[in-house]
Amino acid sequence: MSLTLQFHPDWPHQGGLVIEAIARDGSYRSQFETGSSNGGLTAYPGGDRWRWESRLFAGRYDVLDPSARPVYGAWNRNDDVYGGSPRFGSAHLRLRSHVMERATFCFPDSVFEPAEVGNADALDRLSVLAESAGHDYLDDYVEAHVHSGVSIAEAVEAVVLDPCHRDGAVAEVVGQLGCAVEYHPGFRLATAELDVSFRGPEPAALARQLGEVITPDLLAGAARSGEYPAQTVKRLWHLLARFGRQHSETQS
Repeated sequence: MSLTLQFHPDWPHQGGLVIEAIARDGSYRSQFETGSSNGGLTAYPGGDRWRWESRLFAGRYDVLDPSARPVYGAWNRNDDVYGGSPRFGSAHLRLRSHVMERATFCFPDSVFEPAEVGNADALDRLSVLAESAGHDYLDDYVEAHVHSGVSIAEAVEAVVLDPCHRDGAVAEVVGQLGCAVEYHPGFRLATAELDVSFRGPEPAALARQLGEVITPDLLAGAARSGEYPAQTVKRLWHLLARFGRQHSETQS
């Protein structure tokens, strides 16, 4: 079991790719700094993310610089090869064990204003809560908050990518991170098999427009193009993450 941080390596960020920004900065930053997120975009004073953090951490970050804010991940309690919370990205950073000393955890997601929040000592209790909740695969995670920054050199054991990124722009950049590079079995989904009831007809229609088979790099190209609604692209990722896993032990 480990602590993981999910991300989309080849989605757009400040005129380049997310992985390029991580390599350039040598760190993984919160949405309060980046202005981007694979969830909601409410990281500003008075916004929902600001309010949730104020509640979770008793106002600890209310007046601090955005760089002081925690970054979000998940406790990979089931040792899922795709990371602790694939809902938020096709790739993940697997953190070193010592990072647990400065992490806090909650269940459910902080969007639901959970009552159960604690350090690593609370993980057994939170994991039991998660198991008993019976959430769908995309929502079945114990949320993690890593405090005091995430330096790639100091905190990251490995970056774990989809095999579609063995070549191309992502592959050219990951070697600059200075950590191990690994690959999970991949996300791949035939568009004829899409469940339109899961996230609505729009993402399914976009998938069929993009091709017969969807993989993370193809979806990233759609995100970078700016030609499609961001919410539709995100929901198509949810379809791919939920139904496109190529590892039978994690299918449900």
